[in-house]
Formats: sequence, structure tokens, C-alpha cells
Amino acid sequence: ILITQLVTLKGRPKISKRKGEIVTLEELIGDIGLDSARFFYLTKSLDTHMEIDLDLAKEQSEKNPVFYIQYAHARVCSILRKLKTKNGKLKTTTKNLKLLNHPSELELVKQLIRFPEIIEDTAKDYQVQRISQYAIDLATSFHRFYRDCRVISEDKNLTKARLSLILATKQVIKNTLNSMGISAPERM
Repeated sequence: ILITQLVTLKGRPKISKRKGEIVTLEELIGDIGLDSARFFYLTKSLDTHMEIDLDLAKEQSEKNPVFYIQYAHARVCSILRKLKTKNGKLKTTTKNLKLLNHPSELELVKQLIRFPEIIEDTAKDYQVQRISQYAIDLATSFHRFYRDCRVISEDKNLTKARLSLILATKQVIKNTLNSMGISAPERM
């Protein structure tokens, strides 16, 4: 059994343990949501003090790491919907992957490759905060790729190569979120 330390809640009036004033986990989940609560608990090692910023946990912007990661997944799904309506069938191929040579594409590929190692290391030493940090890094790489590279372009071969990349990204983000017990919404 792994036990965490007491958690400080930033953005809430100070509570007193001596007076018996507490906030239950159920109340916290009701306040910030299950996904945010799980993520913020998983961001720190169990042997360190934890502080949860309630305002940040409720915020729906790139400042909130849970929203930021889930938005990356939803953004991939949005691209896939656009491709599906434009082309009908989505066809991928591995022969065009050599076309992926932009620095943002290569950085995203490097992040995707790290996933099995992150899971293996976490299974060995129970340092679960490693997975949440990886999820943030992966989402950052994807958002950078999205900013720098158009997935849908006039070059059909490049579009197919980038389609393969975002399909892999979608799967890894979903697997990462699932491993933390957090939902992977397709629309936000």
C-alpha cells in the first residue's frame, strides 16, 4: 500500500487539523473533477509535500496541465475528423515516413519512442510522477508540431506521413491518460 502525505489546498481558506477541519477526497473531486484530482495527485512523488492549486485545477486553459494534455488528444481527433470528411477513407503508409524531417516532427517522434521506457521504469520503482511529466512533455511536443507543421497539405505523401504520426500520437496520449485513469476526450 502506497500512502501519500497530507495535501495543502491553495486557493481555499486555511484549515486546521487540530480543530478537525478537513477536506475529504470526495469533496476535492466534487470541486475540481476526477481527472484533475487524479492528475495532481500523480504529479508528485508520494514522499514529498503536495500542494494543489484549486484555481489552476479548475481552469480550462493551457496553464492547467490536465486540460493541456486532453486538448492535445482532442486536437488530434479534430484533425482526423477533418481528414475523414475531406478524403472519406484515411489511408496510412509507412513508406512515406522518411518525409518527416522537420525538427518539430522529429521531436514528436522522439517523445513517442520514450513511452515504453517510461512505463517500464515506472513499473519497476513506482515513481508515478514520471508518467504525468511524460504526458505534459508529449502534449508540448504535439502542440509545437501542430503550430509548425500543417498535417493536411497539397502534398499527399507528406499528408499521409503526418497522418501516421498523429495517429501514433493519439494512441500514445490515450494510453498515457488511461494509465493514469484520466479520460481522453475527443472533443473539447
